[in-house]
Amino acid sequence: MIEKFIMAGSTALHVCDSQAGEKCVVLLHGYLESMLVWEDFIPYLYKEVRVITLDLPGHGISVVTGEIHTMDFLADTIADALKALGIEKCTLVGHSMGGYVALAFCERHPEMLDGLVLFSSTPNPDTPEKAENRRREIALVKAGKKDMLARVAPAAGFAEQNRTRMRDYIEDLTEQVFITEDEGIVALLNGMIARRDQNEMLRRSPVPQLFILGKKDNYIPPEAAEKIIAEHPQAKVVWLENSGHMGFLEEPEAAARAILGFVLQ
Repeated sequence: MIEKFIMAGSTALHVCDSQAGEKCVVLLHGYLESMLVWEDFIPYLYKEVRVITLDLPGHGISVVTGEIHTMDFLADTIADALKALGIEKCTLVGHSMGGYVALAFCERHPEMLDGLVLFSSTPNPDTPEKAENRRREIALVKAGKKDMLARVAPAAGFAEQNRTRMRDYIEDLTEQVFITEDEGIVALLNGMIARRDQNEMLRRSPVPQLFILGKKDNYIPPEAAEKIIAEHPQAKVVWLENSGHMGFLEEPEAAARAILGFVLQ
């Protein structure tokens, strides 16, 4: 993997690129993560496909550009990055918040997509309750209490039965929260609150779609996931039986099989 900074339009972006492979998969991380979260998952993919990871602006060591990073802005930045890397088409795999970015990309740049994978993500907008929770998180961060997020968020992503075995990952993710710039957290929370309902766009899209969902996900419980699936008969679905929200870490072989099966079909 070659790690470098590129200019994606006017935005400096931190990327990692395996460079070899006929088909290209771009992995988009979630909220309070960075491209480092994919590090142990990439080896399951890169012998078959070109793999690109990046720090979404506001997280990792990519830049923060303002008070709000809309999903549209992030999607356009990725499109600019792909053009800078000479990539005409890819499959986008969006984990959680990365899925919201992938949906905006699908709406704005469908001609650049071979496929779209929503990994523990949803086309639904925030409910009023969820938006209020995000506003509370913004208030915490602005009050200098980011450590409260670090204590709760990383462990909550994993199925309860996996937390002991995933302890090292939970520690890594906790560290990730502390090194994420406060302004970046706020910009992405504001962007998630503002995002649109993408259900109708997704149903109408000609882009092939795959949903990967965890049976033990605390953020998208099975009953909520089943409802999403019922509304999207056009999408393929893979369930990870023993995973929470972080299936690519909890069941990497099964997750990689699902992605490669979809990309190389």
